Formats: sequence, C-alpha cells, structure tokens
Amino acid sequence: MRFDKENLIKGVVFDLDNTLLDFMKMKQVAVRSAIRGMIEAGLGIDEDKSFDNIISLYEKIGWENQKVFDVFLENSIGHVDNKFLAAGVVAYRRAREANLLAYPNVNKTLIDLTKLGMKLAVVSDAPSREAWMRIYYLNLYHFFDAVVTFDDSGERKPSSVPFEMALKKLGLGPESSLMIGDWPERDVVGAKKIGMKTAFAVYGDTFGTKNSGADWDVEDISELVTIIKKNNNIE
Repeated sequence: MRFDKENLIKGVVFDLDNTLLDFMKMKQVAVRSAIRGMIEAGLGIDEDKSFDNIISLYEKIGWENQKVFDVFLENSIGHVDNKFLAAGVVAYRRAREANLLAYPNVNKTLIDLTKLGMKLAVVSDAPSREAWMRIYYLNLYHFFDAVVTFDDSGERKPSSVPFEMALKKLGLGPESSLMIGDWPERDVVGAKKIGMKTAFAVYGDTFGTKNSGADWDVEDISELVTIIKKNNNIE
C-alpha cells in the first residue's frame, strides 16, 4: 500500500481462537484425554470411534457446549453415569489447561506492537467467560484495551456489530485499524464490511483456505510488525 498519513494503522484487532492460541489442538488433545479417562474408569468404548463422535457433537451443538460428554454417554450407554462423566471431565480439564498455549511469537508480537503505540483489541465469537478464561490462562490480559465477545455484542462475525464495538472502545476509525483472524468468511468479510484492513492467519487455518480475500496472508503472527512498519513508513 502507498504511504499516506490518512492510511496509518493505529490499532490491531485480533480474533482469539486459532489466531492467538491453537484452540483446535487444545480441544483435540483434551478430548483424547477425556476418552482415555473414561476408559480407565471402566467404560467399554473404542477410543478412535469415540473421538470422532465427540468432535462431531462439538461441531453440531457448539464448541463451547458444556454438556457434550453427557450427550456422548447418553448415546453410548443410554444414560449419564456420573462415575464416567467425572473421569472424563477431570481428564479433559487437566489436559486443556496443560495444552492451552499461545502460538509462537504471540507475546513478542504483542509487546512489539505495544511499543509501536498500537491500540490492541480482541473480537471473539466465544462466550465472555470462556474468552476471558483463555486470555488469563495465557497471561495476555494486560495487552488489550478492549475485548468484545459474543455475550457483549449479541452477534457473531461477520456481523459488523462486534467490530464496531471494538473500534468504539479503542477510539479508532476502521480505516486506521487492522483485523487478523483465521476464518476468512467471518473475520475478513466482517472487517472489510466496515472498511478495516485485514490479515489472514494462515498458521491457524483449519479449512485449507486457498484465497482468503485479505490484504495480507501471514504465516507467522510476527509478520504483523513488519506489515505495520511498512504501511506506516517506520524504519
């Protein structure tokens, strides 16, 4: 992009899951651990088949749904046995906490962006409690001037509402803001709708996206610093 004072990037808005943290890896490892926990407790199920069934349930009734293991047990043995449920939930939570990790270079990138004077925000479709839990687990809470979740906006991306709410909290216009996310149909489309610049988090892509439609495709989150320096004509 041609350097223009009116084109300066002053703020960055991040998606949360699969952009700042590897949500899918965490989920898959935690589900595997839950299944093994239930098997160790005496539940006669096949690990691989059960994994596919539970992932399908998450895809059907929501990745944040707290009753997935209840439904799985109902489908598997006809009722919820609290012995097996407890074994699965405890194993899941332990694995989730151990595998809830930020992508490489996230902390350094947020520090570098802060040093450049960027205002930073998160826009997530996750429920407020779960989004904040992940942000605190990763110790990233102090970086963000605003966090907008589904509970705050009442609308999911690509609705313009959550993006507009975040920019209002940052005190910035869309033309001076950059959105980065892993889901083009939600993150890129929603941000472009109101005139934001966009970056596609290739490293978090789970769909095999060929054409993101974003202004920039980034293989590593640290590339944001280079993009902003070049855009803002900073040596």
